[in-house]
Amino acid sequence: MKRKLKIRQKILLYILSTVAVLYIVTVGYMLWQSRTSVYNDAITKTQLTAKVSAKEVSRIFEKELTIVRTLSQAFSIYQTMPHEQWKKLFLDMYMPVLKANPEIYSLWDSWEYKQFVPGYEKDYGRFVITTWREGKELKWLYDERSMEGDPPIYGRYKTLGEEAVWEPYVDQVTTGKSDVKLMITYDSPIYVDDKYCGMIASDVSLESLQAMVSEIKPVTGSYAYLISNEGIIAAHPNKEFLSKKFNEVLKDEDEKENVTERIAKGEEFYYITKDEFGKQHLTCYSPIIAGKIKSPWSLALSVPMDVIMAKARKTLYVSLFVSIAGLILIVIVLLIVSDNLTKPIKRVTGILKRMAKGEVSEDLKVDINTGDEIEEMALALNTTIDGIEHKTSFANEIGSGNYSTYLELLSDKDVLGKSLIHMRDSLKKAAEEEQKRKIEDQKRSWANEGYAKFGEILRQNNNDLQKLCDTVIAALVKYVGANQGGIFLWNDEDKSDEHFELVSAFAWDRKKYITKKIEKGEGLVGACALEKETIFLTDVPDDYVNITSGLGDANPRCVILVPLKHEEEVLGVIEMASFKVLEQHEVDFIEKIAESIASTILSVKINARTKMLLEQSQMQAEEMKAQEEEMRQNMEELQATQEEVERKSAEIEEFISSIHNSAYVIEYDLNGNIISVNDAFVQFVGVPKEQIIGTHHSDNLELSAEQKKEYGSFWDNLKAGVSKKVKATVKWKGKTYHFLETYIPVKDSDGKVYKIMKLAFDDKEFK
Repeated sequence: MKRKLKIRQKILLYILSTVAVLYIVTVGYMLWQSRTSVYNDAITKTQLTAKVSAKEVSRIFEKELTIVRTLSQAFSIYQTMPHEQWKKLFLDMYMPVLKANPEIYSLWDSWEYKQFVPGYEKDYGRFVITTWREGKELKWLYDERSMEGDPPIYGRYKTLGEEAVWEPYVDQVTTGKSDVKLMITYDSPIYVDDKYCGMIASDVSLESLQAMVSEIKPVTGSYAYLISNEGIIAAHPNKEFLSKKFNEVLKDEDEKENVTERIAKGEEFYYITKDEFGKQHLTCYSPIIAGKIKSPWSLALSVPMDVIMAKARKTLYVSLFVSIAGLILIVIVLLIVSDNLTKPIKRVTGILKRMAKGEVSEDLKVDINTGDEIEEMALALNTTIDGIEHKTSFANEIGSGNYSTYLELLSDKDVLGKSLIHMRDSLKKAAEEEQKRKIEDQKRSWANEGYAKFGEILRQNNNDLQKLCDTVIAALVKYVGANQGGIFLWNDEDKSDEHFELVSAFAWDRKKYITKKIEKGEGLVGACALEKETIFLTDVPDDYVNITSGLGDANPRCVILVPLKHEEEVLGVIEMASFKVLEQHEVDFIEKIAESIASTILSVKINARTKMLLEQSQMQAEEMKAQEEEMRQNMEELQATQEEVERKSAEIEEFISSIHNSAYVIEYDLNGNIISVNDAFVQFVGVPKEQIIGTHHSDNLELSAEQKKEYGSFWDNLKAGVSKKVKATVKWKGKTYHFLETYIPVKDSDGKVYKIMKLAFDDKEFK
């Protein structure tokens, strides 16, 4: 069976256990975070130290590269000098450089024979000037090298053709020297017109660099070492490692961490490894990049983990002591607080039990002055009791139907108060909507009755337009409670006098026959028809009779005009006046009925017109019968005339065909240009029709002096309609032709000459 605990017991059990667990977890997490932070800081500091030291080495590399780069660039200034002169000049420059830079062991240059010796075509062979220091004395030597081929190291950097820091090597710098040292070479290539001419290089002993690296000891037990791009150890505390490959002396580290490969790529990285005594070391690698070299070296810094983690262990011991003392203090505080909390809570609990039974009165209020949240709880309880009393009174008022009663909310979050106000508003809205619904139902019922009533009227009076209008206006005025009304219909029987005509009027239960004619757009009736919209006036002036409304003598309170429309065609206008102002549902009813009235009026008009047209069609049938006989006789005469025209047309066509067969026919425009020619002429002269059409009359024509004088008059006479007969000589493609020609002016239907026709005959046919 589950045991029920008091608040004090729960505080001690639940809160204390929870606090203890959270405290232990928090302190443990903080200790773990502290250790992690110290560990990360140690890595960051070690990486930073390695990076700073690598930059120092980079500056040394950059300094040495700057020396050889400056000398190689100097060649661009002296390359036009004779060889012997710039050789001597370069030697003179090397000596001061060696004196000013004691770290340089030797300074040498290499010049390719192929670029300096005329006729030399081999890709190897060079001369070298070497300067070096031997003790305190500076010496130099000029010799030839690579005469049988370039050595591997030189050939490699010659092919590279860029600034480079050579891999460390043990070598004798020049012939005759006895000391052997671990060296490094810096070189800068010489180019002329983008062709490799040689290089200038310096050999530097790594002793000073090794000494500098050996001084890098940020913490006790730490040490640094230098590795070349290809993994050769250039500096290390263990002298046995010098000039050896990293993957040989530290094979396990290289295989596990890919050290040599990552150094060659210029990566910055770190890892943790164990030394021969089993102690962990943090080793950080930082790339060394100088100048434009693409083969970075790397500086490695190894730091013992127990040294950098000593601070973390000290922090752990202090934190454990503080956490245990804090936990004991929390237990004491919880015991005191639990007693102060449970006593006033018991009083509040008793009051809540009474309220749970439905009791609400002033004596439930409690007075607690603890100055803490318990006091606030008591005040909140008292406020709740007051609020419940007010809400009870508010609910009683609503129950009695008083929806205007007011309730003051305790706050913006008073859910019960808001719910009661919402209930009051909902009940009030429901009552109002019920009243509106009743009114709407009455209006809807009134309109439906009206639709049925007027539907019956329209069905009973759809044969007589006058009776239909009289019945409709009388019923409509009475049904909507108006006082007078009239129907104006559009009269378009006389197209010269189209107007609206008052066909039916109703006023005070008796019919008035008033003759009224209104033009479209005139007065309210014309405006209503023109706009095709209802006009509803409630502010009617005293001199209403002066308004062109078509109605009477009274001064109504409202006037309504509704167009009788059928598919946007206005057939008429209903106008009504009333001493009461019509409501919107009555206006809507009139507009709806107007559509049905318009449809019925249109049907009546169509029926009447159909009847009239039927009578007219009977009369026209008899007239057409008589006209048919007359037309038959005219057709016979027309057929005879047509046969005569066809006969004459055939004769003309035969005549024209004879002309084309017997003569050469050519047509000119009034400017003398050929616009047409018959096939006989084309065959006679042997020239394509396309070459003939468009040419001028005078082209290819031989004229005598007399003919040239009269040529203009000749064409003027033709244009005036005078025919001409002439003899002409024409040349086409070197052949001469003699023609007898007749020129005939051709006139249009108005008697004007519009072209010239020429009939030509070969003069030989008449000999």
